[in-house]
Amino acid sequence: MMRTNKPSNSNSIFAVKPILLAISFLLVFILVILLRSSSLPTTKPLSCPPITNPLPDSSSSHTCNKLSLATAETLVHYVTSNITPQQTFKEISVSLRVLNKKAPCNFLVFGLGYDSPMWATLNHGGRTVFLEEDKSWIQQIQSKFPDLETYHVVYDTKVTHASDLMEIGKREECKVVEDPRVSKCELSMKRNLPDEVYDVEWDLIMVDAPTGYHDGAPGRMKAIYTAGLMGRNRAEGETDVFVHDVNREVEDKFSKTFLCDGYLSEEEGRLRHFVIPSHRARSGRPFCPL
Repeated sequence: MMRTNKPSNSNSIFAVKPILLAISFLLVFILVILLRSSSLPTTKPLSCPPITNPLPDSSSSHTCNKLSLATAETLVHYVTSNITPQQTFKEISVSLRVLNKKAPCNFLVFGLGYDSPMWATLNHGGRTVFLEEDKSWIQQIQSKFPDLETYHVVYDTKVTHASDLMEIGKREECKVVEDPRVSKCELSMKRNLPDEVYDVEWDLIMVDAPTGYHDGAPGRMKAIYTAGLMGRNRAEGETDVFVHDVNREVEDKFSKTFLCDGYLSEEEGRLRHFVIPSHRARSGRPFCPL
């Protein structure tokens, strides 16, 4: 999240009208909750049944469906906060549509920011994992949201390496689909991530980190390539990969090259959505569709 969703002096980091955006996020959550509720079996009560015995010593139980504590806390957080996520409502809506179809699912997010509780809540019942480069920022966010599953990641690149890494990516070893840990391509994140990240087949991957807005920053070259490799290397099915900040040169070129124009499903503002099919399920599939 570009350090994207951290406090910054850049005016582009925060929305101009945070109160209106907070209301928008609230409406999104309500929509999701209503959609989920409508899909429940009709044999389950959708609201609290009437209390037949109001006496305090009554032994009868009184149960109903209600919001989880995490969902409630997330709603309160966005409604009361004057800091909003960097992605626009339309950009978030692209990922939301996919989550509505696939959740609960496995969702991997490169980055940790003010929008992290939102992603975890929208994937209620699934597993949402965040990868972050800044240990102090992890501590700050987890002090408010301790249940977020987050791992510290060390990147060994800089934005200034992008041109060299693009040339490396053209080599044949970078077109081989395999586990990122054993890939011979220098773009693959071989040892940077914990095993539990490599061992999961991710249904959605959001690349909104690491920092990439200045030359000395790590850049998202390896994150984008590795996200695509994970998607291709799954046993079957498809992986939805989202890349944010495609208005920047690295995100633009690396997403088109390694996630492929042919797999591009949608683009909204600074967000691109790619649908990467399993290459293991169909042998002989080219790295990018012809």
